[in-house]
Order: sequence, then C-alpha cells, then structure tokens
Amino acid sequence: MSDSPAPTEQDTTPPSPFHRLADFVALPRLGGLALSPDGSRLVTSVATLDPEGTKWQSALWEVDPAGQRPARRLTRGAAGESSPVFAPSGELLFTSARPDPAAGKDAGEPKPALWALSPEGGEARLVLSRSSGVSGVAVAADSGDVVAVASVVPGAADAEADEQRRKARTDAGVTALLHESYPVRFWDHDLGPAFPHVFWVGHVPGESDPAPEWRDLTPDAGPPTGAGDDLAISPDGRFVVRSEDVPDGPAGRRSRLVLTQVATGTTRVLVDDPQADVFAPAFSPDSTQVVCVRESASTYAEPPDYTLLLVDVESAGTRDLTAGFDRWPGSPQFSAEGTAVFFLADDDGRHALYRVELAGGAPVRLTDAGAYSDLQVARDGSALYALRSGYDLPAAPVRLDPTATGQDPVALPNPGTITAFPGTLRELDATAPDGTRVQSWLVLPEGASEASPAPLVLWVHGGPLMSWNSWSWRWTPWVLAARGYAVLLPNPALSQGFGQDFVRRGWGEWGEHPYTDLMAAVDAAEALPEIDQTRTAAMGGSFGGYMANWIATQTDRFAAIVTHASLWHLDSFGGTTDSAYYWEREFGDPLTEPRRYDQNSPHRYADAIRTPMLVIHGDKDYRVPIGEGLRLWYDLQKRGVPSKFLYFPDENHWVLTPGNAAVWYEIVLAFLGEHVLGEDWQRPELL
Repeated sequence: MSDSPAPTEQDTTPPSPFHRLADFVALPRLGGLALSPDGSRLVTSVATLDPEGTKWQSALWEVDPAGQRPARRLTRGAAGESSPVFAPSGELLFTSARPDPAAGKDAGEPKPALWALSPEGGEARLVLSRSSGVSGVAVAADSGDVVAVASVVPGAADAEADEQRRKARTDAGVTALLHESYPVRFWDHDLGPAFPHVFWVGHVPGESDPAPEWRDLTPDAGPPTGAGDDLAISPDGRFVVRSEDVPDGPAGRRSRLVLTQVATGTTRVLVDDPQADVFAPAFSPDSTQVVCVRESASTYAEPPDYTLLLVDVESAGTRDLTAGFDRWPGSPQFSAEGTAVFFLADDDGRHALYRVELAGGAPVRLTDAGAYSDLQVARDGSALYALRSGYDLPAAPVRLDPTATGQDPVALPNPGTITAFPGTLRELDATAPDGTRVQSWLVLPEGASEASPAPLVLWVHGGPLMSWNSWSWRWTPWVLAARGYAVLLPNPALSQGFGQDFVRRGWGEWGEHPYTDLMAAVDAAEALPEIDQTRTAAMGGSFGGYMANWIATQTDRFAAIVTHASLWHLDSFGGTTDSAYYWEREFGDPLTEPRRYDQNSPHRYADAIRTPMLVIHGDKDYRVPIGEGLRLWYDLQKRGVPSKFLYFPDENHWVLTPGNAAVWYEIVLAFLGEHVLGEDWQRPELL
C-alpha cells in the first residue's frame, strides 16, 4: 500500500484544454465581425457545444471596441444565430432558423430568416422570411436599403409559385436533378433544383410595418449556379454589384462583375475579362467606385496571379491598384475617407493587413505577426477591427491603427481566449536542394529537450495554393503536442505568400519541388536536439493528403502516414471533382497530355509503399470524391500494406460534427501511438 496522498481535484485537472479531446471540442470558436455605424459596438459569432454535445451552436456576443469591458452574450436562441450586420439605425441584424413566434403549430420546420435586435436589447424580432429561407443579406451603410439572397426554383414567378413547385416534387417523391450544363455540385452539396436569386426588400420594417416587398433583381438567374452570393450594395442604396458566373468553354466557368441599378432593375456588365475571374467587390464610401479582386486564369504553363482593380461605376473604367506586387491580395475594403484600400495577403507564413493609396505607390504592410480576417473599417476613420489568429492564438477580435506599420495588437476581451498551451511555437527555415528557402512553423511539446527529444509529425497543408499561417480547429497541432509530439508545418513550393516564382516551382509538378521542399524541412527539424529523428510520421489532408500519399511512394523514412481526403489517382480525380476544368488547366487533358498525370499520380507507384497508412475520407466530399479513398484503400489492402480506413458516411471534405471530430483525432492519435510510439492499438469503443 502506498503512503502517498490521494490525488486532489487540482492534481487531475489537465494543464491545457488540448489534453482531453472532450475539453478541446468544447472550446468556444469565434467567427465573423460586425461594427456598428457609430463604432461603439463590435459583435462576433461564437460557436459552442449544444446541451447534448452533438453539434456546435452559435450565438452573438458583443465585444468592447475599446477593450475595457468584458464581452457579453446577446442571443440565446436554441437554433443559433450568425452573420451579424448592423443597420444605420443601430439595429443588429442576424440570420437564424429560430421559429417565428407568430407562426401556428402547423408552420413546419423553420428556415433561416433575418432577425433584428434593438440597440436597447430585449427580444429579437423577425423582419424578413421566405419559405425557402434567407441565405445572405447586405445592408446599405447610408440609406439602410436591404438586399437578400434566397433560392428559387426555375420557372417560379413568385414565392407562392416557388413553394408550390417544391411541394409538388416532395409530394411526388422526386429527388432527381436534371443538368444541362456543368458543374453539377459544389464542395458538399448538389446544385439545384433551386438556385440563388438576389432580391431588393427595402428598409428593415418596423414592428407594425407590413411585410416588405421581395423584388427580384436577378429574374434570369438559373442553372448551374444562379446569381451567387458574392455581392455588395452601395452605401447610398442605388446599386448592387455582384460576381456572376458565366460559361468559359464547353465545360468551364469564370466570373465577371455586373452592376444592377436598384430602382429600375437594369443590369450591365462592369468588368468582364475572358482571361480572369473577378470577384470580392466592395463599394467606396461615396458609391462612385468599386474595388475587386482579379485572378488571372491559370494555364498549363502558368499558375494564377492576383491583383486589385479599381473600377469607376459610371464609366466601368479600371485601374490596377497592386501592379508589380508579388503577393496575392484579397478581401479589399475602402478606407473611411475613400482615399485608400485595405486588403489582406499571405506573406512569409503570415496573413497580413496592407494599405494601398488610390493616388499611387506600393502597398504598405501594417501588421507583423498573425493572420487577419473579417476586416471592419470604422466610419470615422479612427480604427480598424479584425479577427487575428496564429498557431499561438485562435481567432480573436483586435483593434488596429489605419496607418501604422509593424502592428501586433493585443486581443480585445472575448469569450474564446485560451491561456494554456502544451508547448511552444517557433519558426524554422530550411534550404531546398535548389537553394530556395523553405519556411515552416514548428510546435515543440513541453519537456522536449536534447535529453528527452520528442517524436516528430510532419503535417502538410491543403490547397495547394495556400500556406500554414492561421489557427485551424480542424488541423490544430496542439492536440498532438499535448501527447508529446513535435509538429512541423512547412510551406513548400506551391504555397502562397512567398512570391509568384515560389508557386511556379511546383506548378504541374507536384511530386518534384513540393516533395523535396518538405523533405528539406524535415531534415532541418530532425537536426534540432529536441527532435527524435528515429520516431517520425507524416500526415496531411486534401493536397496535404496527396503529398502524404506521394511521400509513402517515395520514401520509407516515416514510421506511419495519415492521409485525409486525399488524391490518389489524378486522372480519376480530375474527371470527378466538382470543378474539373480548374484542375485540367494545370494538368492538361489526360487523353492528349498525359505526362503530368503519369509523373505525379501516386497510384502508379503503389508497389513501393512499405509504411503503415491510415486512410480517412468522407462520403459527402465532392471536392475529392470518395472514389479516391476507396481506390487507395483497396490498393493498400491487396498489397498487404498495414492500413486502416476511417470512413465518414455523412461528412464532407472536412469533419464538421463534434462527435466525428473527436473520433478523428482519437483514431489519428491511436494510429500514431501504435506505429510511432510502439503502443498497443486501442480500438475506440464507439467504433
């Protein structure tokens, strides 16, 4: 019998929320920002577990823009609330599928609708609803005019006819969809039988006002993608600008900008470039100009490139605001005075905030560390607000100066702050065989040292045209660090934020520089005294899953490989993904230009695999269809490669439900534990 004291509650409390999966899954998650017209209120959406613990439920919280008061919760609807936006009156608008208090008992399942919360608080009231639901809303900053996005069945003249057509399909037991043009689905959902339209609905009605008129500004919207939801309404309420999909060849699509005059419904093309996609429009404060993103169409020889266009509303004349800027700008917003544009761009493993003056000059980077999103511009020009994240900080609201450089702002008080992490974060550089610098992030677990080196997990990002730079709930390294693993997050060739030539190095040659860059990063990590080079693994999802598969065919240096939503047979993937034309630009027609498929498809080298592999795939993944996972699993099994297949019948490219997310991490940790740490395999009870 031991004489040591019994463990206290303090002794059994995990040192961080990443040590227990239940604690990690329950952490609050912030998304989206809305700033009131007077700049006194900042609102974000916070997702937490519902009482049953089976899904995430969002609520709206108010954050003090001055950083003095603690955050406070505004809504508590059982259906959740999201997409906050302020009206000029100060009312907070949001979407929710909460039931209409005035509806009868036979009202049916509630659909997402627009609700309003008074500045004084109290109960929210329903202001805009439609039987098909409201999927998006934009509010004119000055006039208060509202435009809404809702789906419509082709041929339905009004809401009543739309509802009748939907009911007729249901009553007849028809779920079939007839397609006459490409594409037919997107990420995780089928396109059709209804398609998004944009409606003008006037001002937010008061409590005693009649129901607003729904005037269709896009009556011709239809298959395959409808009017879309990438739009903006001018501050004076006179115009709506939106990105519209149009055909690009027999089975391709591209986007252009169109402008609709709200009063007449007249629509004209604003920017139409046959060699580019044009999207993410935003109006100037005086409603006379639009800024947007131009993405050049990729080709067999060249990757895409991005720039910002300044567009005159009256003449449709354009000017390049970021010519010669060797980064990819996105999410543009005008400054309060309308003399500059703020935008975000990946840069050297960060997602930074920039300012470019309309009068000319190079863009100026305003932030140092971190990754920024959901930019809000104070109307008086005094401040900017955004969500900032990094691998050492989940998304949190911050206040920024509109002109200062080198900013690294402190998070405003919010309900999603994490104070304890099971390790430390550092930046690591490596040199590729061709002399190119390869940047990585390295998470080291607590206690890693020369005397006690940590096992290493290489984690390859997706995309491939992205980079590791921001917090991710789906791909967090801290759950692994809490189990003692060091996690390497490299940005190899094809990663954005390192210049066009860096992307070009891997274009169409995924198995070349991207692979050797990753191995160089691993070599650099393994050279550190804190890393145990005898215990390593590799993993990745999407393009990262492709690279995990490729690594398995090229080397046996790793003890285990985890591949999620991965590409295995490039020819098969290219014809069955939801946007086949996009990938064919890079790899060519497999019937006439097979070289890149032959040289870069992992399935051709299946006989070389010796490393145990965990295959993970969701059946609702339309970006990388389930056939890729099934084919990989079969090819491993028939060759006798030690392998397991974690299959999600109702998940998509990601894993979005709390239970399945926890199981995902549980299986990955068990698989790594078996093959990297030498632990006995433990099959989870729920599987």
